[in-house]
Amino acid sequence: MNSNKTQKTTASEAAPVQPAANRRQFLSTAGAAAGAVAATSGVHTQVLGQNPQSPTEAVRIALVGAGGRGGGAVNNTLTINPNVELVAIADIDEEKPARLRDQMAKRYEKKVKITDQSLYTGLDAYKRILDDESVDLVIFTTPPGFRPQHVMDAVDAGKHVFAEKPTCVDPAGYRVCLKAHQKAIANKTAIVTGTQYRRQVNYVEAIRRLHAGEIGDIIGATSRYCSNGIWYRNRRDGMSDTEYQIYNWMHFIWLSGDQITEQAVHNIDLMNWLMQGPPESAFGGGGRFTRPEDSEMWDSMSIDYRYPGDRFISFKCRQIPGAKGETGTKIYGSEGTAQILGGNGGAWLKDKDGNEIWSMKGDIGAAYEQEHKDLVQSIRAGDPIVEFAETAASSLTAVMGRMAAYSGQYATWDFVTKESTLQLFPDEIDLSASRESSHAIPGKTKLV
Repeated sequence: MNSNKTQKTTASEAAPVQPAANRRQFLSTAGAAAGAVAATSGVHTQVLGQNPQSPTEAVRIALVGAGGRGGGAVNNTLTINPNVELVAIADIDEEKPARLRDQMAKRYEKKVKITDQSLYTGLDAYKRILDDESVDLVIFTTPPGFRPQHVMDAVDAGKHVFAEKPTCVDPAGYRVCLKAHQKAIANKTAIVTGTQYRRQVNYVEAIRRLHAGEIGDIIGATSRYCSNGIWYRNRRDGMSDTEYQIYNWMHFIWLSGDQITEQAVHNIDLMNWLMQGPPESAFGGGGRFTRPEDSEMWDSMSIDYRYPGDRFISFKCRQIPGAKGETGTKIYGSEGTAQILGGNGGAWLKDKDGNEIWSMKGDIGAAYEQEHKDLVQSIRAGDPIVEFAETAASSLTAVMGRMAAYSGQYATWDFVTKESTLQLFPDEIDLSASRESSHAIPGKTKLV
């Protein structure tokens, strides 16, 4: 596109939410007389009712993982969705469920219907929620290592799911995610994930225009998720190694997957969305400079991802206190460039002469709510969104970059999906068990 004219675009008003029809039947029958509309992610198609009926029962929601992200997700869904109820909370920490219940009840009194008997604690607390036939939808915001099996168990129980990113921390978990995705399709149960950029209007419109060729063929990109420090929790008296690592989960790779997986997966998901699939290989490095001694995390990584067509995206992530932050992606096309910034930074396209041809402001807060709105709408319509596999692919792309950096070797998509035996998260967890921490050393850490 060679026009010098700048086109400004603003977000359109969100479509109204379809109310519920009845309890279990409404999950599969409400879409019978529905009309088709495009989902805001630009990837999925949902069927929404054109003639909403008066609701008879609320969508009953339970939360697993009552920390800050869990509270944020619950707040988002209770804010954006009419006729939903929060009915149960589970967490390994015995203090968190009641505290969050009380906080949400102050804001959403009529939407919080949780008795003390519906507050669960312990490693297996989530199973009590899955056993409750009255729960329709489960939100999972536990440490990422738990995600594959938690979601698989929820799908087996016939529940709809909201799963925070990332969805896996190793190739073994990725394979579980694929099985859960296919079973959810067969069950006609939803899985929506916390990749809010897929529902942020400036991202959606920018990617649509890039795929339409408005800056020509996509040649490559640079992407950065560079932030400052991250939280760290000191060990409490009497904690076993396993209890401490779960408590301080960000710093242990079997639970978080390192920064590139836990946080920077947002940009990596954008990269795969832009390139319409995962990369063929990864090569890179990084290191530890400022982490506490027992933290397994690196605090910087730089990865070159090679996508089909010999196209490269140079990716960098970093968490160093006092260092400059930057969370944007610049795309290079044969006829121009594009910039998509993180958060509320906005997006724009320019022609080869540097003239802006389109721009849009960002609103990440609306995107956080939209993912929950899309999820509940798709359930009411009887056409549930299932997007677990695509988010698992982005999560594994992050894992592949970490594996390449840790080992100092090339890592390929064929290897990590078909051959890798890496399983960081154990089949069984003994909370009293000893666990040592370790640090990856390129050239010594093996690619397995």
